[in-house]
Amino acid sequence: MHMSLDLQAVNRDLGRDPEGLIAWALAQDPGAIITSNFRPFSAAILHLVTRQRPDIPVVWMDNGYNTAATYQFADQVTEQLKLRRLIYQPLRSRAHREAVDGAQVPALDTPEHDRFTEEVKLEPFRRALRELQPKIWITGVRSGDTAHRAGMDPVSLDSRGVIKVAPILHWSSRELWQYLKQHGLPDNLDYYDPTKGDDKRECGLQTA
Repeated sequence: MHMSLDLQAVNRDLGRDPEGLIAWALAQDPGAIITSNFRPFSAAILHLVTRQRPDIPVVWMDNGYNTAATYQFADQVTEQLKLRRLIYQPLRSRAHREAVDGAQVPALDTPEHDRFTEEVKLEPFRRALRELQPKIWITGVRSGDTAHRAGMDPVSLDSRGVIKVAPILHWSSRELWQYLKQHGLPDNLDYYDPTKGDDKRECGLQTA
């Protein structure tokens, strides 16, 4: 499929048309997936996509370190949008990891933190790809999130062999807030990702 698609043309024609880009993506692959970490504003992309395909698998790599608000929000938006949520967790529980490796999340930019990120996020995602076999991966990343994402195209070929589609890449926080308000969607205001530590840092999921 990848060789026959002109992704440059798709980016040119649909890169700033979220609904059109979602429709294109879903037409390419009946087994498409969307990932969500249930961070702030994430209800917007979930609503946009499930309006077109209500039963799309919503893959959540639950690292075990989310805030209470994030877990509550994840359940709330899952119920409100009737999401087909698939939870992928590390092969070791948080309790197991902390008993063996200690309770502290390793310091950023160390080999220990790289191993931590691999265990709690990257391996579960590869497992999801292996089990679900999607050709299309829809993500809610935005260009304002990090320096890497500022240089992304809305549609790109990921090194893991799937086409990554970011329909709201060019949306501002204001546009997302207005979308949530317009559609009566909840939000999560207390989010923390230990694999990133800093909102402007990448964990490796998008940069592989």
